[in-house]
Amino acid sequence: MKGIITLYHGSEKVVRCPMFGEGRNTNDFGLGFYCTESEELAKEWAVSSLRDGFSNCYTLDTQYMKTLNLNNPDYTILNWMSVLVQHRQFSIKTPVARRAKRYLIDNFGVNVNAYDIVVGYRADDSYFDYAESFLNNGITVEQLAMAMKLGKLGEQIVLKSKFAFSNIQFEGFDIAEKEEFYVLRKARDEEANKLYLKILEKEDEGLYIQDIIKGGITNDDPRIPRNIPE
Repeated sequence: MKGIITLYHGSEKVVRCPMFGEGRNTNDFGLGFYCTESEELAKEWAVSSLRDGFSNCYTLDTQYMKTLNLNNPDYTILNWMSVLVQHRQFSIKTPVARRAKRYLIDNFGVNVNAYDIVVGYRADDSYFDYAESFLNNGITVEQLAMAMKLGKLGEQIVLKSKFAFSNIQFEGFDIAEKEEFYVLRKARDEEANKLYLKILEKEDEGLYIQDIIKGGITNDDPRIPRNIPE
């Protein structure tokens, strides 16, 4: 990621000046300003069934920024999972899930706060459920990797540092109408769930999180899918 890029932030309000340190630490990658390069996705994320939203547009000069791209071949799907379990609130339904959370952090952890920008999957709606099912030993790591590509949810780009925030420039906004974009958001989620059920119907002899823990499997094991976007 080099040079000037265009980003969109879906919100229930116009955000002219994103502020460093604001937001929730329980978002996917912790505190930060969450954006996408897709205006349509930003509009889907901005609306609910009850209200319209806004797609805020920005330009960002990334030339001198340190970027963590969890979707490049240096990382696996479990690097992304380790970041997620550090920040999101998971329902721990099985004893193995408690061990899994610690194992993921210890063996696949990445310090997202050491970077100006973080790029990776967005775990909202059904996608968070897929991750939670993996943590509770319900699906294999291969099924998780396939599930995160369902529905073409795309990548989110998150500003993490003061330096990143100092280089973002507000360019304007557009209204996201709930009548159009909530329908699209719901349809994307429903399509992902339909494809997910097809994944579950197939026999899978891959690795569950319990297998990964018992086998002492680490990031360099070729059986762990690399987090490469299509």
